[in-house]
Amino acid sequence: MITIVDYGVGNLGSIRNMLNYLGVPNNLARSPADIELAERLLLPGVGSFDFGMAKLHESKLTEMLHRRVTQDKAPILGICLGMQIMCRSSAEGNLPGLGWFNADVLQFEVKNMNVKRPIPHMGWNEVEVRAEHPVLHGLPQNSRFYFVHSYHVVCHDPKDELLRAEYGYPFTAAMAQENRLAVQFHPEKSHKFGMTLLKNFAKWVYVQT
Repeated sequence: MITIVDYGVGNLGSIRNMLNYLGVPNNLARSPADIELAERLLLPGVGSFDFGMAKLHESKLTEMLHRRVTQDKAPILGICLGMQIMCRSSAEGNLPGLGWFNADVLQFEVKNMNVKRPIPHMGWNEVEVRAEHPVLHGLPQNSRFYFVHSYHVVCHDPKDELLRAEYGYPFTAAMAQENRLAVQFHPEKSHKFGMTLLKNFAKWVYVQT
């Protein structure tokens, strides 16, 4: 069972439709009790960083979510803005992030691009595998995913970088640390590549070492 954190920010319909298509049981968490009972969690999100953090705090889910992730080590997957708010901070806002990764969020800088690209980064892009992980099982090296974002994650711990993409310059497309996973792209909109990743996450069991 995948429990999707419903804090008023995110394309829940598309995610649930994809999980239902894959035959993956899923439900929504709208209360701390829902999160407390979750087997594994999915943190979605679209929009701005501060708006997402404010909505999460308003939902009264932050404390229980933090406990389940950092203490109970419940598996969690952050998608798009969900990935970004798992970082320490964002140049898009002033509120601190959840701090589950040693990473920050910066805006794409056209002046730093080797080839100028329009912002936001929108559409399909290949990713480069930087580390092995069970959620990547069955994905080829040149897998393609669907992105929509104007800000990107800078991962400060190379060992946490799972996937990398390039849009004018390289950026972190996915991170993994212990029970935590985060992807900048939308797997629910990424056809066979996204299906593979979501199916792998649905059966992944994190074992503490």
